[in-house]
Amino acid sequence: MNAAELIVEDISWRPAKRQPYLLHPTSFALPAGHVLGIVGPNGAGKSTLLRMIYRYHTPSTGKILVDGMDLWALTPRAAARKVAAVLQEQPSSFGLTVREVVTLGRTPHRIGYATPGTRDNDIVDASLARLNLESLADRDLSTLSGGERQRAMVARALAQEPQVLVLDEPTNHLDIRHQLQILSLIRDLDLTIVVSLHDLNMAAEVCDQILLLEHGHTKGFGAPNEVLTETLVSEAFRVNAQLERLQPSNKPHLTFHLSD
Repeated sequence: MNAAELIVEDISWRPAKRQPYLLHPTSFALPAGHVLGIVGPNGAGKSTLLRMIYRYHTPSTGKILVDGMDLWALTPRAAARKVAAVLQEQPSSFGLTVREVVTLGRTPHRIGYATPGTRDNDIVDASLARLNLESLADRDLSTLSGGERQRAMVARALAQEPQVLVLDEPTNHLDIRHQLQILSLIRDLDLTIVVSLHDLNMAAEVCDQILLLEHGHTKGFGAPNEVLTETLVSEAFRVNAQLERLQPSNKPHLTFHLSD
């Protein structure tokens, strides 16, 4: 897998003309191999932004460049080789085993109706191993817990061999052990990663940059130390945020209280 630079230039989205924008023009540049955390209160525009990056919503304005290529000018197959996504929604199994679901990640790399080859099988095996799913590989996806399904979806995305990986609340449904596993995976992958997180301290721990959204507008963009400040977080989330610095990393750690 090879990480790619991700550039977002003035993208916005609204459901239809003359309707309000759910995301106002937003721009940022993410170097190859960096992790960007998208944070903000409910309704801030986080999911809308992610949906444009994984080609679900067509941007109303602007463009998205992956490795210098306009993502929305590519064919769906070519775009799927650039960007993979793991969503919050749990998919239907359609009677497929975990291995079969992960193998679906190889679809953009196959021609026509070709069956998976040796390289495809090797990549699928490696993806299953990375998420500790070998013992579940032959289980029907519908028999898995929510957390196990989530890990299977991450494995499918890795099998897709993207350059950019989009993760929408990837630790939902996971117990503490597997949350730590996913966070470790995020830090170790040689991919450019865009991840939405509700947990601001988790975002500070794993992300190189933070994009803070509020009501569809950019509230802040930069390193966690620059964005996750008491003032910005308190204003965006309508709480009283208190900040301390963890040592020796000097990373921010926030605690919260309701505003009076």
